[in-house]
Amino acid sequence: MIQPVKGAGLQDWSEKSFWAYPWGSSITHKGIDIFQEKGTDVVASTHGIVVYTHEGGKGGKSVMVLGPKWRFHYYAHLDEIETFVFQTLKRGKVIGTVGDTGNAKGKPPHLHYAITSPFPNPYLYDKETVHGWKKMFYLNPDTWLR
Repeated sequence: MIQPVKGAGLQDWSEKSFWAYPWGSSITHKGIDIFQEKGTDVVASTHGIVVYTHEGGKGGKSVMVLGPKWRFHYYAHLDEIETFVFQTLKRGKVIGTVGDTGNAKGKPPHLHYAITSPFPNPYLYDKETVHGWKKMFYLNPDTWLR
């Protein structure tokens, strides 16, 4: 995997933001927010195929990519979407730009990046949070990007 925001480094997100609770109307933060200037390129962190693009809701302009091992990579709060459904992607292909759409409106521009797996890992169950059972289906992007 590669960093999904061009020019961003470890200092551009908090490693403590994954599974942060409570987190506004989302209740639990299921990804990391990578902060960078609005309009900065967002690239595919892995090879994959675009399974949907969406405009609206909490994620605003967003893209979902099915990557290796049946993992879904979710890119949200984009300013622009530069891909389309069923497009095949190579790692590093531009899929959009950093923005502040959805529930990020009025906050510093960033990419919300989350990784989900259809295969639950019961060892990741989090009994401390309301939706802790969902943690079995999410991978911490911080771990994969270091």
